[in-house]
Amino acid sequence: MSDAQLEKSFASPAPTPLVQGGAVVLASVVLAGGVASLLGGAIWVAAAVAAVGGAIALAGLARHYPHRRLGLCNVVTLARGGLVAGLAGLLAAPQVLEGFVAWAALGVALLALAMDGLDGWAARRAGLSSDFGARLDMEVDVALGLILALLAWLSGKAGFWVLGLGLMRHVFVAAGWVLPALQGALFPSFRRKLVCVIQIAALIALMAPVVQPPLAGWIAGVALAILGASFLRDAVWLLARGRRA
Repeated sequence: MSDAQLEKSFASPAPTPLVQGGAVVLASVVLAGGVASLLGGAIWVAAAVAAVGGAIALAGLARHYPHRRLGLCNVVTLARGGLVAGLAGLLAAPQVLEGFVAWAALGVALLALAMDGLDGWAARRAGLSSDFGARLDMEVDVALGLILALLAWLSGKAGFWVLGLGLMRHVFVAAGWVLPALQGALFPSFRRKLVCVIQIAALIALMAPVVQPPLAGWIAGVALAILGASFLRDAVWLLARGRRA
């Protein structure tokens, strides 16, 4: 046996995407706890959110991921999930969202938003694009929107109705149980991506200490109207296509 063959026989097999993903999820739980600790939030809430979200992501990874390596793209998305979970720790202590802490939380949310464009770019560059990665990215965006909306409400920046900015997609999915046509596939749309950015950007703006009622209400209200109009347009299109089918 040659030296090359001998070395190959003793070489450890490359870790599977699931093993790689598990390591990244563990790191994201630690990241979530660290962010929550720095912001004065509840570490256990942040860690629990990261752990549950990571477990769901790993289940999807095992069933639907088609590639043989995890890739930077999914690492970035899971890291974004850790940042979002860190913000979730503030749900147990919304009273700390003042002054420096509020600005720091705003910075974490901005970082999570900025990283949103990096994972898609990395996936395309490495040839690791997948439906799983796109779905994971979307669910992290949804979680970020819901947590920011809850913080806006709990901190008194806007009324209960601001939760519409975080729950709109959940309502749309629930409506699909009653109207199956709404479960159909939507066409790719730049408008949809732009509205998502507007939604998250408005919620992030509400975290700034300088944004107080009534300005906060106006920002949230305009964003909610834009988001609602976008979902309504998609719903009308799906229902019309369902009637033609």
